[in-house]
Amino acid sequence: MDIQYVSVADFINIGSSKDVSGELQKIIDNNPNKTIFFPDGDYHISKPILTPANPHKSVSLKLSNYAKIIANDNWNDGEALIKLGGKDFSKDIRTCGSNYFLDGGILDGAGIANGVSIDSGRETVIRNVSIKHTKIGIHIKRGANNGSSDADVTGVNIVGNQREDSVGVLIEGWDNTLTNIRIADVFKGVVLKSSGNMLRNIHPLYTLALDLENYENSCGFECNNNNNWFDYCYSDQFACGFVLNGPAVLNNCFCWWYSPKRVCHIGIKTERFDAVVMNFNVGFNGAETENIVLKTDTHGEGIIQNLIVNDKKLLTDDGYKEYLNGVFM
Repeated sequence: MDIQYVSVADFINIGSSKDVSGELQKIIDNNPNKTIFFPDGDYHISKPILTPANPHKSVSLKLSNYAKIIANDNWNDGEALIKLGGKDFSKDIRTCGSNYFLDGGILDGAGIANGVSIDSGRETVIRNVSIKHTKIGIHIKRGANNGSSDADVTGVNIVGNQREDSVGVLIEGWDNTLTNIRIADVFKGVVLKSSGNMLRNIHPLYTLALDLENYENSCGFECNNNNNWFDYCYSDQFACGFVLNGPAVLNNCFCWWYSPKRVCHIGIKTERFDAVVMNFNVGFNGAETENIVLKTDTHGEGIIQNLIVNDKKLLTDDGYKEYLNGVFM
């Protein structure tokens, strides 16, 4: 009978508090072009686990639903628990083995580690992963092909560490696709430093557990480059829904504030408004000092096509009007 996976259970004792980072790394290094399977149980590590990007050495990681990789108390690395493409960097997409994945399981940063990063390679996949108690849930670094990482991330839930430096997803590489992601307990939901990214059905939530003095600087989506696309993305309870620093496209996106915060709430904030915003839905609580759909410093060439506000009487600024076309409900 052929063995479908290389099971780590054949090499290590699962469930103990012993540091198994060295043993897990050895399993990865000794099994190129294999899928490494993690059965249910706890795996404590003190340093990151690195997978190779070189297609001749690459592996995929398949975690059972209750397999939990946990940062030990002696974790002293500023990086992620798992670094995909973290060694043997490569941008080769033509050799078999260039595509690899992280699928399933739980990554527990214990409040001190990041969750998972994509360090190299192209077209890497992260799916069906639960990421808990991390400073940065997912970090997609600059890709090996002139910055392009081309990663696909889907079906992930992220819970941060409830601190002001906590970010759900940080993207520095270009041309990535993110779908169906839930984020909570972070100060910033998604931070984009690159272009060509597509985000669909992403829901970051500023929870009541984050009672931070600097709340007015929190945001659901911070976009620091041009030409990114957002579809049905939902900023929930952050002081600002979308911070845009360059042209972007928002389709069927919305912001909502259902708990009272006596500060200014802003749907979209930008220095110059050059975005295309379609079917934007904003729901204010009513206890805010200011309720602003669009805050911009410089006139731009943007457009808001159709706008829905839960209660027009709550609006304290009308800067959106010069960009508004279509229906205003």
